[in-house]
Amino acid sequence: MATPGGGVTVDLPPLGLGGAQLGNLYHAVPDETAAASVRRAWDEGIRYFDTAPHYGLGLSERRLGAALAAYPRDEYVLSTKVGRVLEPRAAAPGERDDQGFDVPATYRRRWDFSRDGVLRSLESSLNWLGLDRIDLVYVHDPDDHFEEAVSGAFPALLELREQGVVRAIGAGMNQAPMLAEFVRRFDLDHVLMAGRYTLLNQPALDELLPLCVERGVGVVAGGVFNGGILATEQPGAIYDYAAAPAELVEKAQKIAEICARHGVSLPEAALALPRTHPAVVSVVVGAHDAEQVSLNVRRAAANIPAVLWDDLADAGLLRSAARPVVSGGAQ
Repeated sequence: MATPGGGVTVDLPPLGLGGAQLGNLYHAVPDETAAASVRRAWDEGIRYFDTAPHYGLGLSERRLGAALAAYPRDEYVLSTKVGRVLEPRAAAPGERDDQGFDVPATYRRRWDFSRDGVLRSLESSLNWLGLDRIDLVYVHDPDDHFEEAVSGAFPALLELREQGVVRAIGAGMNQAPMLAEFVRRFDLDHVLMAGRYTLLNQPALDELLPLCVERGVGVVAGGVFNGGILATEQPGAIYDYAAAPAELVEKAQKIAEICARHGVSLPEAALALPRTHPAVVSVVVGAHDAEQVSLNVRRAAANIPAVLWDDLADAGLLRSAARPVVSGGAQ
């Protein structure tokens, strides 16, 4: 893909492995289980891996780097993020991280979107990963740090891309409007949009996705299961890292029933929907073990009849604008 500015960015495979679970998201995962997940992803043909210092206070980066050391560096794409600098701290005995990761609280996260913060974060990530380069770097969750990201982080990444230190740059967030503003202001290669174009909500249709098509910015869809509610045959109890409201569970159940009429499971539809939009170049999903990796690969390969999207839209369960441009056949 060519950037609006004429450079050449990273071509992302259609399915990637997200690294949050490698950082013990929600519950601890043994080192060997985490390594087996990466090995299975590789065996299944996955060649895009996404991580961040935030995920398990560096644990995800350490585990991912160790597992990928077995494979040729030029055969995969790796992305990480900047915005949170990890600083060592003296944790009390037994003290655990308080941001959803089951790890010792031996580091503190400090928000830092300055140029120096970006450089410090990338240096740390390279050390954790045991690599000499990172392909794609996202500015991570600058929701409350817009001005600092605009004046510090993005100019720093643009400079690093110009120097060839990183190949591609972007932003990763759980919202769409600010991502759209960054796309307007900067020559970005990709954006990682988490949970904003799913079966349950599609706010990215308002502005972000059309803008990315216009500017040639590749969209990576994350959070396609909205934290868990769409990850199982019957709707789960978690939506965006909190208890799912009853009305969303009910909506997900209605979606699941229509999917079932077409021989499609709720998770299969959740993985398929983002890929129907021309702006979306890749979908990233995490996994707690190797079997979950394989399950997600099978789900991503499911045959989805295009009429499913029409039926969901006709039932008022999917925005009309989410219907694929081409109808008929399978997506």
